Amino acid sequence: MIESISQPSDLKSLSHDDLEVLCDEVRTFILEKVSKTGGHLSPNLGVVELTIALHRVFDSPKDRLIWDVGHQAYVHKILTGRATEFDQLRHTGGLSGYPSRDESPHDFVENSHASTSLSYAVGHALAGYDGWTVAVIGDGAFTGGMAYEALNHIAVTKPERLIIVLNDNGRSYAPTVGGLATLAHYRIDPRYEKTKKAIGKMLRGIPVVGESADEMAGRMKDAVKQILEPSTVFDALDLKYSGVVDGHDIKLLEETLEQAKTFTEPVVVHVVTEKGNGYQPAIEDEEEKLHGVGSFDIATGKALKSELKLTEVAGRALAEAAARDEDVYAVSAAMVSTAGLKQMARRFPDRVFDTGIAEQHSVTLAAGMAMAGKKPVVAIYSAFLQRAFDQINADVALHDLPVTFLIDRAGVTGPDGPSHHGVFDLSYLRMIPNLTVGAPADATELCAMIETAVDHDGPIAIRYPKGGAVSVPSLPVEALEVGVAQKLSSGSDVMLVAVGRMVEIAEKAAADLVERGVDAGVINARWVKPLDPRIVEWCSEAPLVVTLEDNVIAGGFGSAVTEMFAEAGVAKKFSHVGVPDGFLPFGSAADVMESVGMDPDSVVNRILTTLTP
Repeated sequence: MIESISQPSDLKSLSHDDLEVLCDEVRTFILEKVSKTGGHLSPNLGVVELTIALHRVFDSPKDRLIWDVGHQAYVHKILTGRATEFDQLRHTGGLSGYPSRDESPHDFVENSHASTSLSYAVGHALAGYDGWTVAVIGDGAFTGGMAYEALNHIAVTKPERLIIVLNDNGRSYAPTVGGLATLAHYRIDPRYEKTKKAIGKMLRGIPVVGESADEMAGRMKDAVKQILEPSTVFDALDLKYSGVVDGHDIKLLEETLEQAKTFTEPVVVHVVTEKGNGYQPAIEDEEEKLHGVGSFDIATGKALKSELKLTEVAGRALAEAAARDEDVYAVSAAMVSTAGLKQMARRFPDRVFDTGIAEQHSVTLAAGMAMAGKKPVVAIYSAFLQRAFDQINADVALHDLPVTFLIDRAGVTGPDGPSHHGVFDLSYLRMIPNLTVGAPADATELCAMIETAVDHDGPIAIRYPKGGAVSVPSLPVEALEVGVAQKLSSGSDVMLVAVGRMVEIAEKAAADLVERGVDAGVINARWVKPLDPRIVEWCSEAPLVVTLEDNVIAGGFGSAVTEMFAEAGVAKKFSHVGVPDGFLPFGSAADVMESVGMDPDSVVNRILTTLTP
């Protein structure tokens, strides 16, 4: 049946028996494709019925569907004519793993950061758009502060033709769920509204002493509602609320959404879905529900290839440090396992805190811990840490607090695309006073920097890429001295000054250059702030200095090196290798880096051209 669906309107002629068959096909399709390409599995298995119901009730793209986070939009892509492209899901030049405005007019917002949909939606609705605006939020996104800020504004402005679908899959905000769920569904039923008005009319005819009939009617209505179902945050904000609806019952979903469309004011439709629905290995996975996966065996749900990641190496080093020092605490923004804190959480559960998708709160929470004498470590992806820039600056650095930031997925990350490449952190971190910034070249240096960080008297950030560890050191390792670089080789023609993963690129390029008769040397800077002043001396013989960083060139590591030479009064010819001024596409990290000249061959060609124009 998937082959017969080229646009959402094709769904509207199907019977409910046909839809059940289609749901099974969609789940099988997603399993088969994602098992080969990798991607977000369980979020999409859980929204099959919900997505079909949305596209049957609303008229996309005239009606705008805004998917919060966006990683649960695979079903949406299938239903909007992109099923044939799933063999290249998240591959270079293929299908994006998130909504993409370049792919389809049905992808209204190209978002893959959480908790933003309600702000987009209220802005869109307030602009007077004549279609429906539907925000689908869940999968943890409702724990983010932006969602509540937007809700507060929606409660004040009450824009027309706005529907909020809260997809509650056990991993997000959940008002009371249980035996009263069936009663809750009738909160937006026309009969509920009619009865409420009739009771109010009746009460107005009763003589009342001390209060008006309207006041008494309101109190009685609230009392009855409390008996039937406890209040939610939506009641407190005076928003129409559907109660709890089975998110895998298409017929009920359609009825509820159609009822929501009868109101001019905003309506919250609360649906409960099961993450990984229809696939037992995902349901049985207690920790992650097979949320994001690489290629895997469908029969077992097990990964086809297992590689030790730098994330896990950092987690081991941190757990060992926590074992030796009871003041070491850890904070995660809804990513305890994926940010490397799984081992520490298992060994020291009372010292690991998950804040939900609340990066700003995570950072200031850590600041409070540091003020109380602890040594907090905040583990967050680079692309998400940027959301807490002000807190790093004003709450941690301004107070010069000993907070460690473990910045995972730094640099070019690959298949998750523009919003997930962590290529801005060096630029925004190095401008913050009191903050030390390190970028280890390998797993050993990563562990050594963590040893440095937990005893560092002040804020320190350590950034490292998404990738495998070539070798794993025995723990503990000796700490690295802050601001001390490593000269790997000398060169009289060109010196390559690299940091982080680009050290390996620099060494490969230098070896190639030497074979071509160019005397090239390499420096592993290790620290971006402070820089080792000896770098100026080590580059004294070479007329050309090439900096290499896995970050945007603007304001990054190369800028720091150039500034250091200028302050020393040393004139040099510089060439900066890094990410140009633009958002990077999705694809393998190697492909993306090659596309912007960050691979060894491109570096060699750039240097040869610069030396001999």
